Amino acid sequence: GVCGLMNIQYAIEDDVVFVIEANPRASRTVPLVSKVCGLNMVKLAIQAIMAAHDDKPSGLDKLPATVCKHYGVKEAVFPFNMFPEVDPVLGPEMRSTGEVLGLAEDFGEAFYKAQEATQTVLPTSGTVFISVCDSDKKDVVEVAKLFDEAGFMIVATKGTFDALQSAGVAAALVLKVSEGRPNVVDMLINNKISMVVNTHGQERRANTDGAEIRAACIKGRVPYCTTIAAAKASGIGILACRQSHGGQVKSLQNLMDLR
Repeated sequence: GVCGLMNIQYAIEDDVVFVIEANPRASRTVPLVSKVCGLNMVKLAIQAIMAAHDDKPSGLDKLPATVCKHYGVKEAVFPFNMFPEVDPVLGPEMRSTGEVLGLAEDFGEAFYKAQEATQTVLPTSGTVFISVCDSDKKDVVEVAKLFDEAGFMIVATKGTFDALQSAGVAAALVLKVSEGRPNVVDMLINNKISMVVNTHGQERRANTDGAEIRAACIKGRVPYCTTIAAAKASGIGILACRQSHGGQVKSLQNLMDLR
């Protein structure tokens, strides 16, 4: 029976959609969706509420179809730089302290802008460290090829190194934290790594190594990805930025006309 804006949290598993919660209120996503779609959703919601109150048609069904000719990427802002002792691995609990939006004519550039807005600027050159859990080995080659195409040098721990070598992707071997020194954390401390891709599995030792790597990233302000999806999007974004020479800045008014 809700009329107006409603915030719904979904989870999808095996193509089955589950509703986690539904709240009859606006969320902080509303202004971002309004900008991406070119629709003033707050105004539309008020019209719907008033029409329901007056028992009159709202006229919202006569709105023209909106076709977005651009991409919008919403990114969460996390306070991990202020809490370096906290491992920045995400779970179901809310940790973000804000959200930003990147808009561009293609997904890669929009993603790059979104990361930039969180004050996590993705590098366009340098060395990328890649170490993924066994379940991600099958997908890591595609990620590595994106960074290779962008001109990055790739360093990897033994398991990931072997996977990349088997696929014909050039990489250099680096020690895990637990294997001795100099290791990947030493490279991070010495500013020899500009980007980190590190996914974690169920192994306790791997998770301990990963926690030290992520802590070093936070301390050195090195961008890092903890999922294959984020790593792939980062690679696409870096390539898009390199190809567009830093991207173009357009005003929101140039992109759309908010109704």
